Amino acid sequence: MKRFTFLLLVLIAAFSATAQISTVPQYPTDNVAITLTFDATGTALESYNGDVYTHTGVLLEGATSWSHVIGSWGNNTTQPKLTSLGNHLYELVIAPDLRQFYDVAAGEVVAQLAFVFRSADGGSQSSDLFVNIFGDDLHLIIVEPAQAQSFATEGEIIPVEAVSPQADSMFLMVNDNQMLAVAATEINYQLVAENLLGFWQEVVVTVTAKNQDGSISESFVYVILPEPIVEELPADVLDGINYTSSSTVILALYAPGKENVFVIGDFNNWQVGQDGYMKITPDGNHFWVQIDGLAPGQQYIFQYLVDGHIRIGDPYAGQVSDPWNDSYISESTYPGLIAYPSGLTEGIATVLQTDQQPYIWQTENFTPPAVTDMIVYELLVRDFTEQHTFQSVVDTLGYLQKLGVNVIELMPVNEFEGNISWGYNPNYYFAVDKYYGPKNTLKALIDTCHSRGIAVVIDMVLNHSFGTSPMVMLYWGEQNNRPAADNPWFNQVPKHDFNVGFDFNHESPQTRQFVKRVNDFWLTEYRVDGFRFDLSKGFTQKNTLGNTNLWGKYDQSRIDIWKDYSDAIFETSPEAYVILEHFAENSEEKVLSANDMMAWGNSNYNYNEATMG
Repeated sequence: MKRFTFLLLVLIAAFSATAQISTVPQYPTDNVAITLTFDATGTALESYNGDVYTHTGVLLEGATSWSHVIGSWGNNTTQPKLTSLGNHLYELVIAPDLRQFYDVAAGEVVAQLAFVFRSADGGSQSSDLFVNIFGDDLHLIIVEPAQAQSFATEGEIIPVEAVSPQADSMFLMVNDNQMLAVAATEINYQLVAENLLGFWQEVVVTVTAKNQDGSISESFVYVILPEPIVEELPADVLDGINYTSSSTVILALYAPGKENVFVIGDFNNWQVGQDGYMKITPDGNHFWVQIDGLAPGQQYIFQYLVDGHIRIGDPYAGQVSDPWNDSYISESTYPGLIAYPSGLTEGIATVLQTDQQPYIWQTENFTPPAVTDMIVYELLVRDFTEQHTFQSVVDTLGYLQKLGVNVIELMPVNEFEGNISWGYNPNYYFAVDKYYGPKNTLKALIDTCHSRGIAVVIDMVLNHSFGTSPMVMLYWGEQNNRPAADNPWFNQVPKHDFNVGFDFNHESPQTRQFVKRVNDFWLTEYRVDGFRFDLSKGFTQKNTLGNTNLWGKYDQSRIDIWKDYSDAIFETSPEAYVILEHFAENSEEKVLSANDMMAWGNSNYNYNEATMG
């Protein structure tokens, strides 16, 4: 049965990749112009607004490597530029035909076109994507089922669509039983999922196309799933990764309304099976599973597969594995970075590891400078030194100390989309961005700062998150291309005009709980001395779209939200700094200040007057 499980994963990857590209004509040949449309939704380019280019070539028949690649990677003068159509769609015209476009010699047979779509600076990119090219020979493509039909409940309808432009007849078989025969070039069939072999057994569906020259067959599989086992979460288990021993972990995912969840990863060879089938709590809100037999200290990459088609990492994981960006992180920046499992899954995954090497803190009981004595240096690790690492900041602390700095405000250091960014496009809040180095080096930076009397504040972006956030992806409304109405954390439509990405609903109990856990984590695990909260004025459900002036007016609900968050912060760390990028009217900021929060103010005019004497 394992052979078919592996085949299922390969088919999932192929279907998912081709779904991001559509072509006119639908079944392109090598002698016509082809108009290609790329949908960036769900890729690292979803939140990117600049020019999109493609690294592209062809796969010749029988070959596994690209050839006839146009230009060189990152060269915007030689690689094709796409035309933006809006709504995350981009167009590329391959004309007058692919042979001339790619300079393919006569006699060479093109099997596929190959693409990686990228941002102008190469910092964000898609995975490898392919378009099948049809010739005069008999070809067959199964268009449906898509990923969602990999698993089914008994009686569920599985739409089957297959196309063979050269066929004169086509056949549909289920476990060698013929279900359909048509004298046509395509099949559209509503297959009823039957429990033919029992739960967990794979049913093989085969489509065959024939003509006078021969026949060709392609297959897919589906599995009939039992209902998940209903069982309460074990005591003290939280959402996320719970290490219970050197070889055991309990994974828990908050996913109300979802039908089933698998955990797939290195520990089960990325196979979808019974061992990774997560239990569900009686209230239907949490899925969980215990994973045994882990090697102590070994890193394992994993994902959750939700309802058969949503692949996400763990929102609470301390490290991500990124198929688009990790390959650009050097060994000197992040020694021994675990490689992404290319070919086994897609999208961002996360990492677990028992018996992790703890950081030994050298500075205990640090007292941050008084608010009235703060001299703050805002620091973007990416640009502060050429090395763009936490270690390079450690090595230059003497320079900052000579300036009189006693507080460093680090611009966002939790994981964000891409590598080359200011960090205001976050996706994973408990993971350190690897482009700056390992997490223990960040701890060493904070520890060393404390030894020099320097406090460390981190920039925290919780007004919004971006499209590769697992909490955005888990409840995504594909029809409207925005968070779904049942998303526990995000608004479908932002409440103010300055929003970017997807807007957190800070009236939601789930968002409140998540934000408090994020803040508590950084205060305790990394011993940061406080936060500068980005776009704090956006923490409201009061709808001011189209009226920026109203957005800045006194908002009691926003005050209540911030009072709740700051109270939780001060309970964990009474001396923590809570700095707000607020810019609301003075009456509101006075209330926040009276509750020990600090609001940014514009002193530029007064400062310039002072410099002029």
